[in-house]
Amino acid sequence: MITITQLEYVVAVDTYRHFANAAEKCMVTQPTLSMQIKKLEEYLGVIIFDRSKQPVIPTDVGRLIIDQARDILRESAQLENIAKGYHQNISGRLNIAIIPTLAPFLLPLFIGKMIELHPGIKLNIRELTTAEIIHQLKIDEVDVGILSTPLHEEQIYEDPMFYEEIKIYTQFGHPFSKKKMVSPEEISRRSDVWMLTNGNCFRNQVINLCKNQYSNDVNAAVNYESGSLETLKKLVETEGGFTFLPELAVNELSSRQLNQVVSFEGQVPLREISLCYVRNAAKKDMIDILKQCIKEVVPIEMLNKSRGGIVEWR
Repeated sequence: MITITQLEYVVAVDTYRHFANAAEKCMVTQPTLSMQIKKLEEYLGVIIFDRSKQPVIPTDVGRLIIDQARDILRESAQLENIAKGYHQNISGRLNIAIIPTLAPFLLPLFIGKMIELHPGIKLNIRELTTAEIIHQLKIDEVDVGILSTPLHEEQIYEDPMFYEEIKIYTQFGHPFSKKKMVSPEEISRRSDVWMLTNGNCFRNQVINLCKNQYSNDVNAAVNYESGSLETLKKLVETEGGFTFLPELAVNELSSRQLNQVVSFEGQVPLREISLCYVRNAAKKDMIDILKQCIKEVVPIEMLNKSRGGIVEWR
């Protein structure tokens, strides 16, 4: 007979690739965990992990078994959530991951309201890169990610919530600041742009926005890279030049700073923000509540997908 506990142990070893670490996370002794996995292997007649390798790795058949084990554990958790929701208000812990270019502007808008309206839901929030969120979702370390889409990941479901316009932020007196709109072609001809670090999805969207319409390489204009939008904004104000900001960041600017914001010429460039989770997410009820709380606090115009075109980052 196969037990849920055995499947939990198998998944833990796959996640941490070490029997002792997996046992610690499962709060059991290593011999107990090893014995249960051995029993499962004997019952199935296959070897799930290659123990000769360090760290341990799944065998080919083991990989298939582990993937199925993750699905079964998600379904098991969903059964518990259904029963819990039938008897009482929704409660539990929701592990959320969010990208850095969104966290400081979105989190303060909805966290307080969600805690007030749904005190039974405990939020565990981490700020991670897109690549890290995708990985954490696949190994069930994160229940839901808030990030820019589309991802084009077969295992991950994307639930779009709102659409941020991509804007240009200039120093007062910069040639762009005297215009209402600037074309990607004009941007690609300048070298005084401050950009996010390589690999950041928002940076990639800006590069794609220019490359999709013009042959000039916007990378040639990069003379500094930072991981913080706030840092880039301050560099523009003190050192000159320009950078790019998503709409939620623009909404936090002062009236004086708003005079330094310029739009892209042509179709309005948008970045799609979605809730992302595995397709059979065990905590779908809490994810739905999260979505509702977020959509209620973002500006209503940002819910309108038809106001522009989505810029992909991949």
